[in-house]
Amino acid sequence: MSLSRRTLLLGAALGLSGCTPRKVDAPPELVLATGPDGAVFREVGGALAEALAEQLPGTKVIPLPTAASVENLQLLKSGRAQLALSSLDPIDDPRSVRAVGRLYDSFMQIAVPAGSPIAKFRDLAGKRISLGPKGSGTEFTSTRMLNHFGVSAMVELMAHAEASRRISEGSLDAMLALTGIPTPAITDLRGNVKLVDLPDEAIKFADTFPGPYIPATIPAKTYDALLSNKTFAVPNLLLAHESLSADVVEVVTRTVFTETARIVGGHPEAARINVRTGIATGMVPLHDGAARWFRSVKR
Repeated sequence: MSLSRRTLLLGAALGLSGCTPRKVDAPPELVLATGPDGAVFREVGGALAEALAEQLPGTKVIPLPTAASVENLQLLKSGRAQLALSSLDPIDDPRSVRAVGRLYDSFMQIAVPAGSPIAKFRDLAGKRISLGPKGSGTEFTSTRMLNHFGVSAMVELMAHAEASRRISEGSLDAMLALTGIPTPAITDLRGNVKLVDLPDEAIKFADTFPGPYIPATIPAKTYDALLSNKTFAVPNLLLAHESLSADVVEVVTRTVFTETARIVGGHPEAARINVRTGIATGMVPLHDGAARWFRSVKR
C-alpha cells in the first residue's frame, strides 16, 4: 500500500474515532489567539475553535481576534491564551513555547494597484505602505526586510482588510501581507492589483536569516488572472502553553490533523496541513501531548 493511501486511510480511521472523543480533564475555557480581519489566521483559527468545542465538551473555546504572530506569542507566554497561531520567524526563544504542529506556510505578498509604477522591492522607498497590524508577523518580517535592504518608506500599521480598502481608494501605495494564499484582503481587490516579485530578495533574505525563510512561488491564477509571483514563505505553527495538559493537547493535535478539511475552509494553502509535515516545527519542540499523538500515528 502506498504511503499516501496509507495516510488517507489512517486519517479516516482517526477521524471516525474522533467522533466519540475520550473524556479528558479539560479546563472550563480555552483561548485560541488567531489573527486580524482579512487574514487566513482569523478564518482558520475560528474554524479550529468550532471543531475543538465539539471535541472538548464542557470547555468554552474562544477564538480571540488579534494582530497575529507577535501579539499571539505575548498572549501565550503571559497565559492569557492557551493556544496560539504564529509564524516561525518571530519566535526568538524556541524553548519558551511548545508546538502542537506545523500547519501551512504563509507567503510574503506585496500588493500594489494594477497601474502602479512600483515593480521592485526598492521601489517602495518613500511610498505609503502598510506593514499589517501592530504586533503582527507581517510587521515583524516586513520591518526586518526594510532594515536589511535599506529601504525607507512611509509606514502605517493596519489590518490587511483596511489596507485593501485604502489601496482601492488610492490613499495607500502598497500593502505587505505575510499570510496564507489566497488571502481575502487581496482577493477583495478583484484583480485591480498586482504583486511585486522578490526574486533576489527572497534568496538573500533566506541566506542572511537561515531557518524560517524559504524562497517560494505563488502559483499563477491564485488571484484570478495574476501571474505567478516569486517571493518567500514562512512556516506557521499552532502553539500551546506548556502548562496545558498532555491529554488536552493530544485532543487538539488529533483534531487539527483529522478535521483538516473542515478547518481549512477551502483555503488551498491551508489544505496542505498533514501529518507528514506536521512534526516539522523547526527548533520549536513539540508539546508532550502532540508528541504522544504523532507517536500513535506511526504505530
